[in-house]
Amino acid sequence: MSASITEQAAGLAVDEACRALRLPTVRVQHEELAGAAVRDRLTHRAFLAELLGVEVQERDARRRERRIAEARFPRFKHLDDFELSAAPTVPPATLAALATLEWLRAGEPLVLLGDPGTGKSHILIGLGLLACEAGLRVRYVTAPQLVNELAEAADEHVLARTVARYGRLDLLCLDELGYVHLDPRGAELLFQVITEREERASIAVASNLPFSEWGSVFPDGRLAAAVVDRLTYRAHVLETGSESYRLRATERARKGGAVKA
Repeated sequence: MSASITEQAAGLAVDEACRALRLPTVRVQHEELAGAAVRDRLTHRAFLAELLGVEVQERDARRRERRIAEARFPRFKHLDDFELSAAPTVPPATLAALATLEWLRAGEPLVLLGDPGTGKSHILIGLGLLACEAGLRVRYVTAPQLVNELAEAADEHVLARTVARYGRLDLLCLDELGYVHLDPRGAELLFQVITEREERASIAVASNLPFSEWGSVFPDGRLAAAVVDRLTYRAHVLETGSESYRLRATERARKGGAVKA
C-alpha cells in the first residue's frame, strides 16, 4: 500500500514538473517508457536518455510543422518528386547540390529562370520545404503578393517593421517575378526587401523572364539593373528551359499508365 502511494505521488510530481518545464511528451509517455525500461533492465541513465530523446524528437517534429505552416506554401511540392526526365535542361548534379542547402547556409541567392510550366515553382517550393525540415525560417510569396503586402504596410506606417521581418528569414522564396509589371512605388518597396537581405540571407527567385528583360518589369532601368546586380552576386542560376515540365510529366504518366494497362 505504501509503495502504491509512493508511485502515485511520484507520478503526480512528474506530471507537475513536466507541466512547469513544458515537457509534454515526457508527461504523456514517461509511464510507458518506465515500464519498458524495467522490462529491458535499463540503467537509470539509459532510461533518462531515452526519455529526453523522445521529447527532443517530438519537439523537432513540432518545430518542422510550425516552420512549414509559417512558410505559407500554396501547395506541397517535394524535390524528390521532381521528374528530371521531364526537365532535360535541369542538371541532376545541380539539383542535388542545391538540395544540400549549402548555398542557403552561405547566404547566397538562387535564381530560377524559365518559361511558364518548366518546373520553377516545384523546385522553389521543394527547396523551401527542405529548409523548413532543417528547422529554418522560410516564407514563400509571389512578387505581386509581396508588393501588395509592402504597400499596405507603408499605408499603415509599419513598413520598417515588415521589411525587418522579411530580413530575418533564413530563406525568402519569391515566385512569379516578371508576370506582372510593377509600378514605381511597388518596385521601390520590393527593392527594399531585396536590399535588406543582400549578402546576409538567401533569397530564391523564380522568373519567367531572362535578366535582359527585367527592365520590362521594373519601371526604372537603373532600378532593374540594381536588382539584377544584387540577385546575381555570388548567385546560383538555374535555367529550366522553355518546354513545359508539366506537359512532359503528364505525357510520361499517360504513357506509363497505358503500358501498365
